[in-house]
Amino acid sequence: MEIDVVLPCLNEAGALPWVLSRMPNGFRPIVADNGSTDESAAIAAAYGARVVHVPQRGFGAACHAGLLAASSDIVCVMDADASFDPGDLPLVADPVRTGTADLMLGWRATQGKGAWPLHARIGNRVLAAELRRRVGVPVHDLGPMRAARREALLALNLTDRRFGYPLEMVVRAAEAGWRIAETAVPYYPREGKSKVTGTVRGTARTVKDMRRVLASIAPAPARSQAPAPAQAPAQAPAPALTAQVSS
Repeated sequence: MEIDVVLPCLNEAGALPWVLSRMPNGFRPIVADNGSTDESAAIAAAYGARVVHVPQRGFGAACHAGLLAASSDIVCVMDADASFDPGDLPLVADPVRTGTADLMLGWRATQGKGAWPLHARIGNRVLAAELRRRVGVPVHDLGPMRAARREALLALNLTDRRFGYPLEMVVRAAEAGWRIAETAVPYYPREGKSKVTGTVRGTARTVKDMRRVLASIAPAPARSQAPAPAQAPAQAPAPALTAQVSS
């Protein structure tokens, strides 16, 4: 089975050679270029990646365009900034492939100083705690490396096209009764400056977008009782990292 990997990209020329050269066999990179002004698109093409040009600006717009362009049953998403090693993609893809999870998230295990700024870590913990409280999602990190089945993701009808997209994916999946799980994935200092946590404006926009998604969460009795996506027979979940999400 081949798996498409969506790489939302905005000026990642410095990171792409390392990222694309480490893509494991069976994983096909799709670089969703969100208006880069450097050589990102040309570098991606030179390394054999499929390049999708996304004129609508926004992290969510790039992710969703890559999802639409994908054709594999299972799709992974990961940042293109070299903060993740593509060699670790099976950690999130395999549980979806074997049917033990519907949405698998990479719980960031920081490697080295500066891999994850303190203010970003604190904000992430607050969001994860809010998700556990409001929709019962047993996660500790809204990890940007993740995997799910493509058709099921499209059926969630995600609407956010900015920084709220990753959070909306988890919220809608939880409301639909998906099995959401996480596993530790090494997380390294990124190449270049973050568009999210590297600037005050980026941080403020991210907070605003995610607050909007949280405000859209329906009260518990009104949540959808839609069944989880069809899967292969489930295996026993890992005790600490996998749990059923109740709607």
